Amino acid sequence: MAAGRIVALIPAHNEADRIGAAIAALRAQSQKPDRIVVVADNCADATADIARRAGATVVESSGNRHKKAGALNQALDQVLHGLAGDDLVLVQDADTTLVPPFVASAVAAMGSDVGAVGGIFYGEAGGGLLGALQRIEFQRYAREIARRGYRADVLTGTATVFRVSVLRQVRQARLDGLIGGGTSYYSLASLTEDDEITKAVRTIGYRTVSPAGCRVVTEVMTTVPKLWHQRMRWQRGALENLRDYGWTRVTAPYFVRQALMGLSVLALALYLVFTAWMLARGRPDFSPFWIAVGLVFVAEKVVTARGAGLKSQLLAGTLAVELVYDLFQHAVYVRSLWDMARRREERWCAT
Repeated sequence: MAAGRIVALIPAHNEADRIGAAIAALRAQSQKPDRIVVVADNCADATADIARRAGATVVESSGNRHKKAGALNQALDQVLHGLAGDDLVLVQDADTTLVPPFVASAVAAMGSDVGAVGGIFYGEAGGGLLGALQRIEFQRYAREIARRGYRADVLTGTATVFRVSVLRQVRQARLDGLIGGGTSYYSLASLTEDDEITKAVRTIGYRTVSPAGCRVVTEVMTTVPKLWHQRMRWQRGALENLRDYGWTRVTAPYFVRQALMGLSVLALALYLVFTAWMLARGRPDFSPFWIAVGLVFVAEKVVTARGAGLKSQLLAGTLAVELVYDLFQHAVYVRSLWDMARRREERWCAT
């Protein structure tokens, strides 16, 4: 589609260390946004000052108690007022940098039936072993998106471009009671506003895509507690969004995916129990068939980690370290289900 005006919104809470890089990456786009707006939400550092010096417009939230979603809703109320329906709004995290073709690729992908274009995220360098495991995970997720024909099942909060008319339709659908989450653009009832708005955009009849050129580099969690809080928020939010939307044509694949995740948790648990039982009985026999199966599994792990670099491929080939990481993610899944069953409120933690 021919691009109208493009406004970039960067919600930021105490992001003085990163906001400059995020703005610089927007300035370096092959197709630059017409305006960059930093939404300074309850900041106690120099985020707003740094953003102004970098040439961005700063909008400071007022009395916001709803974290990122609340800050974005306040900013969108102001920004969308002067935009046409075919104009575009790019919402990106302050801890994320966009590759130079991102905006141009998003504009090119914005067909008449596409409501929003999401980014494909990769992990930044650093973070030690934990960072490497996240980079491998993100690389595999990028391959999965490519295999699905670049369909976006989640409009990632790292960076997503919306058509203005679609954002207005989402808000109207909430006002009309067709979807929940409040009376504005982003849901105030969801722990994962990006997952929820994906379902909202698709529920009102639009496709969501993540083309190959829309790559972003984002922060990795550097400690286990931070990673735990992040993944609990993602998983619990995804489950609660499905509960709130119920079974529909749009949500059916998400329910299936969660069920398959549950089966993988059960399968790995049974495998570990069986292996422990075999070891307890004495030295197990290794048949050529099962050795071959294991080698195929190792090869798949190594190949799918290819884009993350040689060191990541070697790490993936060990299997053992990634097995621990898988167990960590399974623990997140089980704990999320348990907390939902007990109706335990998830506490938001900054990561």
